[in-house]
Amino acid sequence: MARWLMFLPPLIFAGFAGMAWWGMQRGGGEELPSTMIGLAAPGIRAAPLGDHATFSAADLAGGGLKLVNFWASWCPPCRAEHPNLEALSAHLPIYGVNKDDRDGNALAFLAELGNPYVALTNDDTRQSIDWGVYGLPETFLLDGDGTILHRVAGPLTRRVIESDLEPILRRNGVRISLPGREE
Repeated sequence: MARWLMFLPPLIFAGFAGMAWWGMQRGGGEELPSTMIGLAAPGIRAAPLGDHATFSAADLAGGGLKLVNFWASWCPPCRAEHPNLEALSAHLPIYGVNKDDRDGNALAFLAELGNPYVALTNDDTRQSIDWGVYGLPETFLLDGDGTILHRVAGPLTRRVIESDLEPILRRNGVRISLPGREE
């Protein structure tokens, strides 16, 4: 009787492993969906970062397409995406929200890598909650009225820009060029 009980733990483990494998094969769960798509961008409370210009919700509700990027100097994926933000800043305004960072570290980060942002603000934690940010970096594409068109959770890699952002930008008359790509 006790002999068959020794097979029970491996069978339970195999069952859990099989369910995990099946769940990973289903696809479509790469990122959590944003409930913000199609809604007006939440408010921004201007908290200055050094002597850089700040911005508010009114700045996001006027003009053409724009990006709002949540970032921090301590975030390795933020550093990885930074050259792509620099390239995109030549084509549309990018507003930066520095999250959970010391001013000195954030300013040193921008001094080292360049500043792609037309305006910056520090997050008071409530802002990222209002926007539904759950990790860094996160970037939101807004239309001219300040409505959120798209959210990118994670770094803006070349692949993400080309597959996710560029089609939306082109539909709205914005042509971009990335370094190392012939246009």
